[in-house]
Amino acid sequence: MPYTEDYIKNKLTTELNASHVEVTDESDGCGAKFSVVIVSDQFQGKPLLQRHRLVNSVLEEELKTIHAFSQKTLTPEQWEKQQT
Repeated sequence: MPYTEDYIKNKLTTELNASHVEVTDESDGCGAKFSVVIVSDQFQGKPLLQRHRLVNSVLEEELKTIHAFSQKTLTPEQWEKQQT
């Protein structure tokens, strides 16, 4: 079963208590290639690798069938700075 943008967004929002999640299906609808932007307090004080591992652990089952997954993980403060 291919995953949808909404499915990925809801799971990441819930599991990471994220304040902002953007999910883009870059696979022309087949659900095998996604790029995401995640803003969460849980990334505070964590280096990039730890942040990515945290996201990967949330989507462990889904990543078995998703072929390409790129992620940008930001704290709320980092997100705020990018918006100005």
